[in-house]
Parts: sequence; structure tokens; C-alpha cells
Amino acid sequence: MVLVYAESPRGQFKKAAFEAVTFGKKVADQMGVPCAAIVLGANASGAGELGRYGAARVLHVADANLNHLDSQVAAAVLADAAKQLGATVVVLSHTSTGKSVAGRLAVRLGAGLVSGVNALPELRGGDLVVKKSVFSGKAIAEYAIVSPVKIISLMGNAVKPEATGAPANIESLSVSVPAGRIRVKDLKTVEGTVPLPEAEVVVSAGRGMKDPSNWGIVEELAVTLDATTACSRPVADSHWRPHHEHVGQTGIAIRPNLYIAIGISGAIQHLAGVNNSKVIVVINKDPEAPFFKAADYGVVGDLFEIVPRLTAAIKKFKANN
Repeated sequence: MVLVYAESPRGQFKKAAFEAVTFGKKVADQMGVPCAAIVLGANASGAGELGRYGAARVLHVADANLNHLDSQVAAAVLADAAKQLGATVVVLSHTSTGKSVAGRLAVRLGAGLVSGVNALPELRGGDLVVKKSVFSGKAIAEYAIVSPVKIISLMGNAVKPEATGAPANIESLSVSVPAGRIRVKDLKTVEGTVPLPEAEVVVSAGRGMKDPSNWGIVEELAVTLDATTACSRPVADSHWRPHHEHVGQTGIAIRPNLYIAIGISGAIQHLAGVNNSKVIVVINKDPEAPFFKAADYGVVGDLFEIVPRLTAAIKKFKANN
């Protein structure tokens, strides 16, 4: 069996969960085994929808102690579930949650783990051969997982969710839930925008904006494109923009379909977090900016002239189509 941990922050299922289940279903088909999804926490509302994306069974561990992440507790519960079900492959999303759980889970199951996988694996004998980006995205490495139990964490936007099935019934799964040592006193979340790891279009800007009061043109372009906004590290460090928008090696690594970089020079640390984007567009007045070497499309010029004109052109196109 392939077991997929479907994250449901605050009881809601997002794109990452549907990607993981779609991936798990494809791996299960290769192996000729069923795919099941597991949900942790008191609220499983909407979990049946995971069946549309390939989960033959949707299992629910209903315990309020799992509503807030304690990675040690989650790993213990998932390990118990995997043993009960005889799962030979466990799939997680390569999110902050998945990163904190995967290693602990691998230790508990004595499993081989490859994190940040970005493509479907190949089945070679009893081994799964997977690929992931290495050296800050400059190369692709191939790993064979030879252990009896295998754990994979899937990069965001690596697999497109495919709703090809029907809703599944939710089954209650009884496992031991150990007492956690983490207590959540307050929870602050960002609402109303697609999280950067899940975003398909990202509009990002850097110090070339000169002042935070100029960010309106970036936000208008993002709204026009239904995009998520981001920024470079110097901008976040200067408190021009919130830190959850910082993308790069020391921020959030993303792989959108379209990444528009405005007034960002393209230091190696920034490129490391965005160079898996499918299409990169760079707008910068410096023709020698390093970012142009990584760009699919580049515009040399004053961003304060180009960005409003680009936004106007997109609005006109959308109005006529």
C-alpha cells in the first residue's frame, strides 16, 4: 500500500494535499497496490474529496491533540498507521510540516527517505528510483530507495492535481496518540492569498523599488495576474515587506509556472530559491544584472515605467478575451 499524509491545516485541504494524493496514486499504480490517504485532527470535513484525486481509502485519526502540529506526535501516529496498514511507501508534502515530520517518521519505520522529489519515480525491481534538484537547483540527482519501507516528500507544483475519481468514504482509524510537549498559545495566519509554495504565478520585487511606498504597482500587477507577491531578502530584512514573502535560499523555495522578478539583481542566494520556476521574467534597468542569465525573458528599463504599462496591457488583454 501507498499511504499519503494529507495535510489539513485548520481543517482545510489545500493544493499540496491534492498533489500528494495524485502523486501517491500514480506511484501505487506503478506498484500494483492501492493508495490510501490519512488525515490527522478532529476535523475531517471535506476529507472524502481526497478520493477524487486517487485515494481508494480515506483514513481519519480523530484526536483534537493533532489539530496543531507536534512533529514528534505526528510521526508516531503516522508510523503506527503505516505499520497497521502494511504500507511500503509513505508520501508527504515537502512543506514545513512535511519537512519536520519526514525524518522522524523515517527513523521510526527504519525507512529510506528522499525529500524534495520533483518527478514521478521509476520502479526498478523492488526499488523506487526518484529524482530531485541538488546544488541549489543546478543539477538533478537520482536516488534509489532500497529499504523495505520508502518515504518520499513531494515538492510543491511538481505534480498537477488530477481529479479523476469519486469521493471516498471516511474511515476511522484507531491508533495510539502520545502526549505532546508543545502547547499552542496563539496562532496568527495569513489569509486571502495562495501560499507561496502552492502559487502558480508569483510577482516578486527587490530593492529596486526604492521605497516600500512604491509597492502599489507590484500589488496591482499581482492582482491582475491572480498572483502571489514575494520579495528578496534585503526587502524583508528592511521590513518593507513581511518575512513570509521572502523567497530564496534562506527564505521559501518555490517552483511556480511563472515568476516575475522586478528590481531584483539575482544574487545566487535568491536564485537558489526560485530557479526551478518554469518561466522566469526579469525586469531590471541594469543590463548586467546576474538575474538575466537565468531569465527566460528579460526587460531592460525603468520598472516604474514598465510595470504599470505591463499591468495595463494585461488588463486590456483580459478585457478582450
